[in-house]
Parts: sequence; structure tokens; C-alpha cells
Amino acid sequence: MDQWIKMDGKVVVVTGGCSGIGTHIVNDLLVNGAKVVIYDLNPNSLYEDNENVLVVQGNVLEPTEIQNMIDKTLEKFGRIDALVNDAAVTRVKLLVDYYNGDHVHEYNADDFDFILGVNAKGVFLTTQAVAKVMVKQKSGVIVNITSEAGMEGSKGQSIYAASKGALNSFTLSWAKELGQYNIRVVGVSPGINEPTPMGAGTHMDELAYTRGIKKEQIGTDYAKVIPLGRKGKLDEIADLVTYLVSDHASYITGTTVNVTGGKSRG
Repeated sequence: MDQWIKMDGKVVVVTGGCSGIGTHIVNDLLVNGAKVVIYDLNPNSLYEDNENVLVVQGNVLEPTEIQNMIDKTLEKFGRIDALVNDAAVTRVKLLVDYYNGDHVHEYNADDFDFILGVNAKGVFLTTQAVAKVMVKQKSGVIVNITSEAGMEGSKGQSIYAASKGALNSFTLSWAKELGQYNIRVVGVSPGINEPTPMGAGTHMDELAYTRGIKKEQIGTDYAKVIPLGRKGKLDEIADLVTYLVSDHASYITGTTVNVTGGKSRG
């Protein structure tokens, strides 16, 4: 990966940066000259020898742990220029199992609390804490990683879709609230992409069940649903995030950008 844009040492916090899309975002930022703080519930040692990376273990649902991450970030780097809210979870089930009446395949209250907790409340708590630093600085960028599902809904993923829809609303509202402090808030909405841990294994089995098809049939004919005729690459998402964090996107706020290859219901 070659540098393609100058980040000039910007300090960027990435939640969930140790896996999936988050890892690609972290690597893209680093290649382009940023300093990155990875806040993850399950950190790894991949960046332990990189002086431009700070890895902090913590939960996006624990305010004291979030504040600990912020304190360590300010101690090491002195500021926070951007926050990328990437940490997310999903469970794939139906509202009602109209196939077999099996409650195992139906969402319950625990599923609701788990998904909305991490994907919406976690983003709220993390952003609120980081935004207080940015308001004092009178500058900053907040990037919410949402999903095409939050725009269009998704069979078998209604709670996940609802959580991502919440991020779209957060993006609009926070941009209006924080713009006066030179803080931009933008969303990035991926569609069908290369496999990530969230989209692998049992989730694919469950997704096939909720849609009444075989696992092998999921997303096999991309030309029919995606005008560009292929899945997205995680580096394409990462490139967009890096651009939005950079000063080149200094007049972009209060909007969510689709990275879907043109996929829509139309």
C-alpha cells in the first residue's frame, strides 16, 4: 500500500480497529501519515512495535474505559483529530419464524439490547466523550461506519439495520450541533463487500435460513444487484474514510456516503 494523501500526523481513534474493516482503515491511515489509536475489546499485538500506534483495550459501553482511552491518547499524542466509530456486532434472525415456528431463529430482547447497545449506545457514549475534547480544540472529524442496511433494511437483520439507521440520524444531528466548533460529522455506508469476521461462519448460515435459500446462493450473482458487477473491497472503504478525515474533505459534513457499487432497490 502506497501513500496517496497527506494526513500530516493527524491523531485518529478507531474503535474496533483490530479486525475486519477496522484493520484496513487503521493501515490506510498509517500509510498516509496519521497516528492511530485503536480502541478494541479484543486487541492484538500486530502494532506493538509501531510508535505511531496506541492500542487500548476497552468496551464502547463502559464510560470509564472510554475515558481511560482518551486520557492515554492525550498523554501520548496530545490531541484527537478524528474518531472513526467502526466497532459493531450483529445477530441474524427473523422477527417471526414463519418457516418453522422455531423461536431459535426469532429475535428476542437480549438480541435487541446486545445489537443496539454496541452499535448505537456504544457510538453515542464514545462520541460524546471524544467530542468534549474536540469542542475544546475547536476542531475534529467524526466518521460513523453505518451500512446499506440502515438505508434500505435487510431481511434477517432488522435490528442491525435499525442500529445503523440510528447512526445515520446521529450523523445528521451531530453535524448540526457541532459544526459551530469546526467539527465535521460524516457517515460511510458500505454495501456488499469482501468477507469480514462479522459476515462469516454461522451468520451466513442464519442469513440463508432467514431468506429461505441455500448458503451457496447468497450474493452469487452480483451483476444483477450491483451495477459495477462485483463486491466492494475493504480498502475502498478505508480510502474513503481516510479522505473524509483529511483536510481535503473540509467542507463535507452532515451526510452519509454510500460505498455500494451503485446497489439500490431501484
